[in-house]
Amino acid sequence: MKFIETLRDGEQVRGIFLCKQKNSAVTKTGKPYDNIILQDKTGCIDGKIWDPHSGGIMDFEALDYVDISAEVITFNGALQMNVRSLRKAQEGEYDPADYLPSSTKNIEKMYEELLHLVDSVRNTYLNQLLKSFFVRDTDFVKVFKRHSAAKSIHHSFIGGLLEHTLSVAKLCDFFAAMYPVLNRDLLITAALFHDIGKVYELSQFPQNDYTDEGQLLGHIVVGYEIVGRKIEEIPDFPAKMARELKHCILAHHGELEYGSPKKPALAEAFALNLADNADARMETISEILLGGKPQEGTEWYGYQRMLETNIRKTDRY
Repeated sequence: MKFIETLRDGEQVRGIFLCKQKNSAVTKTGKPYDNIILQDKTGCIDGKIWDPHSGGIMDFEALDYVDISAEVITFNGALQMNVRSLRKAQEGEYDPADYLPSSTKNIEKMYEELLHLVDSVRNTYLNQLLKSFFVRDTDFVKVFKRHSAAKSIHHSFIGGLLEHTLSVAKLCDFFAAMYPVLNRDLLITAALFHDIGKVYELSQFPQNDYTDEGQLLGHIVVGYEIVGRKIEEIPDFPAKMARELKHCILAHHGELEYGSPKKPALAEAFALNLADNADARMETISEILLGGKPQEGTEWYGYQRMLETNIRKTDRY
């Protein structure tokens, strides 16, 4: 199997890919064509079917596995496939694991680490709240383990939400040990809950796209709401503690222009924002260095919109 990350300009490709998206369009001259996005576990690539009604193009839909013959070209600085023939692949011709990006880390081991952090929270109310999601709600746990943390940019793979949540919580654990001003129980709880709304903001793989809740509300508001509803089920949960935890969730993006309904006003909210931002940026850099390609003849990877800078590799890579 030829993986997308290995494709080069001018290559002739024959193989099976997951058709993540499909839509029809018309050229300036009125000729119909199809736009598709093809995916495997190494990434995605745009595709064009310039003659969708030819005999070589069989019926297919988005989220079908398709066997294609195509040429790889460069258009506007990015690789693209011009598809000449296509048929829907049959079960047994492909292994779904080859087409869905997944964490390189062991999901069950990561979840064991997360549960260790849950157990380390001594406050009775916060511990009970955490366990209501991460221990007792088996349906939630099943989805959470395999969910992505984003549609794109960082941690956009199976297990990405778990990997990101665990990394943020571990950074917060470090902060709590370094700075006694921080309430560790509150901070760890907020870290474990900060992106919980993404379970509802994004659909599961292979779609991994925004749901209606994600489009209309976003994961911050959704997370605030579902944690708030669970708090109401716990008798005598302290109102002050509930407000502080909800504030940390609402403020974890740090700035209003980055989607936070509130700016941090608690030390724990500041620490959570720093940890969240640090892990997102370091994962973004890691994905660029490990999965990207430097510009030809240089060690530079080009301008990165999220990081607002050009990235250069070091001797390690």
